[in-house]
Amino acid sequence: MTLKVLCPRRFGDSRGWFSETWNRARLQAAGIALDFCQDNHSLSQPQGTLRGLHFQAPPFAQTKLVRCLRGRIFDVAVDIRRGSPTFGQWAGLELSAENGKQLLIPAGYAHGFVTLEPDCEIAYKVDAYYSAECDGGVAWDDPVIGIDWPLDGTEPMLSDKDRALPGLEALVVDFPYDGNPLGPLEEISV
Repeated sequence: MTLKVLCPRRFGDSRGWFSETWNRARLQAAGIALDFCQDNHSLSQPQGTLRGLHFQAPPFAQTKLVRCLRGRIFDVAVDIRRGSPTFGQWAGLELSAENGKQLLIPAGYAHGFVTLEPDCEIAYKVDAYYSAECDGGVAWDDPVIGIDWPLDGTEPMLSDKDRALPGLEALVVDFPYDGNPLGPLEEISV
């Protein structure tokens, strides 16, 4: 599976709008068959809060479906599958409450985001339960990866855990490569 941007349809009128953010049958028809088992929801209050780059190693590797419920974030995924020709490459886009886009991140990618305004709420579905033993990460500022974070020269707000994450070269986990390298982000209307 590759990274995909899901664009749920919104049906609006003078009161606002309605959107199905996940429809198993519709996504299966589009070739995306997932069994999500856990929903997560976070609040990042200060602008410039950076969370990541996180992943879960096998056997609890996670595919994530990320969306921004309030505010705006710059969301990033990094290919950490050593057998991939795009190992260490990244893709990112803005997710916001306004644009309603969601980023589908397959297992084998590290994930992170930075808030572009205060009080951002993020929700994401995962297809494997959290496992502290399999929890891992890669440094957000690893020059080998070279993510162009939209920080405008300011230092991000980081957790102690994220501040201590190792670089990509120190990564010891090996995710299987499924033959799908990181490519341009594909948008799918669902």
